[in-house]
Amino acid sequence: MDKFLAERHFYNLFYPLYVLRLMKGNMRKIKLYIAISLDGKIAKPNGDVAWLDSIPNPDKTDYGYGEFIESIDTTLMGRKTFKQVESFEGPFPYQGLKNYVFTKHPEEYASEDVEFVSGDIVSFVKELKTKQGKDIWLIGGGQINALLLNHHLIDEMQIFVMPVVLGAGIPLFHSLTSESPLNLVETKSFASGVVLLRYTYT
Repeated sequence: MDKFLAERHFYNLFYPLYVLRLMKGNMRKIKLYIAISLDGKIAKPNGDVAWLDSIPNPDKTDYGYGEFIESIDTTLMGRKTFKQVESFEGPFPYQGLKNYVFTKHPEEYASEDVEFVSGDIVSFVKELKTKQGKDIWLIGGGQINALLLNHHLIDEMQIFVMPVVLGAGIPLFHSLTSESPLNLVETKSFASGVVLLRYTYT
């Protein structure tokens, strides 16, 4: 009887953890793929990212973008990031993907390329991770990056450090509330002076 109770206690204690790990292994990953300045900025104070065009690229590399984009079918971005992307010349760059834009005022916008989401962002992203599909690209910006990192929802980060210091600007993470230990799984340097740091969440 004691052996039975011990086995039952072991089952009750560890089986839920096993199921949780199994579910997590089958979940889609949230991937942050983004360029930053050496001082940790993703854009100038007004949201401008034209400074990225000044970085030389003698090898004409795409920094792994082609391979990365094949691994995802969904994007996430904040309202300000969406407005910046929308201002780029040419058609919307993420056509063919499912694009979600987080905003407090979805009624102010209309776009055939994205779906506007308001309300509980964390719950929305948690549910999205459980749905069938490829991985999910977290495009930014700093506020949504920090929110998802604070809730341990970013699974992988590919950070491309550009050889430039901006001084003032929008940080990669805005208003973090806790430490987040990471595993460095890859580093790579390019002839342009760009350095890739790839992390997974511990």
